[in-house]
Amino acid sequence: MLEINNLNAKVKDKDIEILKDFSLKINKSEVHAIMGPNGTGKSTLAKVLMGHYGYETTSGDINFFGENINSLEVNERAKRGIFLCMQDPTVIEGVSNSEFLRTAKGEIIGEKVNLYSFIKDMESAMKSVNLDSSMLHRSLNHGFSGGEKKKNEVLQLKVLKPKFIILDELDSGLDVDSLRIVCENINAYIEENPETSILIITHYPRILEYIKPDYVHVMVDGKIQKTGTIDLAFEVEKDGYVGIGSGVNE
Repeated sequence: MLEINNLNAKVKDKDIEILKDFSLKINKSEVHAIMGPNGTGKSTLAKVLMGHYGYETTSGDINFFGENINSLEVNERAKRGIFLCMQDPTVIEGVSNSEFLRTAKGEIIGEKVNLYSFIKDMESAMKSVNLDSSMLHRSLNHGFSGGEKKKNEVLQLKVLKPKFIILDELDSGLDVDSLRIVCENINAYIEENPETSILIITHYPRILEYIKPDYVHVMVDGKIQKTGTIDLAFEVEKDGYVGIGSGVNE
């Protein structure tokens, strides 16, 4: 599904590269988790994969289902089935949740979305993530708590039905109950769409107890330094990143 080869990337107009010969292959139906210390490039990776305007790929390739997507804009990547569940979801005043999602859904399927069936499906989806249906008519993420913003991101993926989901520190700002609800909905989505693949970016293994990874990677200094099972995540939680890659905890 996704193949990243020797990817180098940096913040636009800056000389320091953050991703350094980063490579990763994710097949259909796989869940991968990336852990690593602050400043190692985890969130940069998420933004580069999504095509964020503030980052520049200097060399290397990102291939999605065999297509090189380096030059594609964010909306084109989204249309192909890539979804980023953001660490700090954007607030857009004046655009309601329902307007945003109905428009986005229409762009993805290439036709106008029936309003009645859309509202019916949305109300069901909002109930499943424990969001009040009144939030359908509120501005996107405006006045939402941290937990509500994350639940709203999961609502979006349930409606837009992506093939590849990037979870950038999903557990940030969530209490135990909210994390459970969010992860249960993501697991239900995977069961309904078994070829979906997920990339989890996290500092802590707590989320990995809910969404079980096939592989755990430790990222240090812009590239993957070690790969293992979920046991690697618990090893990192216990011992930190000492000894994995260069420049860690020194």
